[in-house]
Amino acid sequence: METETGTAIAEALGVLLRRTTRVRLHRQLTEGLGPALDELTYPVLSALARTGPHSAADLAPEIGLDRSGTTRRASRLEEAGLIRREPDPADRRAHLLVLTPQGEQAVAELRRRLTDRITEGLADWPPGEAEDFARHLRRFTTEGPFA
Repeated sequence: METETGTAIAEALGVLLRRTTRVRLHRQLTEGLGPALDELTYPVLSALARTGPHSAADLAPEIGLDRSGTTRRASRLEEAGLIRREPDPADRRAHLLVLTPQGEQAVAELRRRLTDRITEGLADWPPGEAEDFARHLRRFTTEGPFA
């Protein structure tokens, strides 16, 4: 692979991975879904949907926060009925954060909104190009440097 290609990919990833880019996207995706679901709590809900039940301590590195930040955000989601805490069968002192049915519905809506946003962004691409991009991106994430 040419160095220029690697540099172009690194620059594009830099834009995608920038905190301000993620926060702006999360804010847009959560708009109108209630006060508990916003750009701050989105990562907790999304990570639980992706990984399944976890303690706040185990979920924290997944979303890039410390345990107390994760716990605060989880408490907001719990108060809104989007997650619940259950005893951890492996450690009676700990609790797992678990999506509720209402939380699963919120995740489904968030995923629909994200899919719609991506689809709209690719609408002007030539036929087949978006499908090729999706295939290559999937391969990059499963076989590339972050696998």
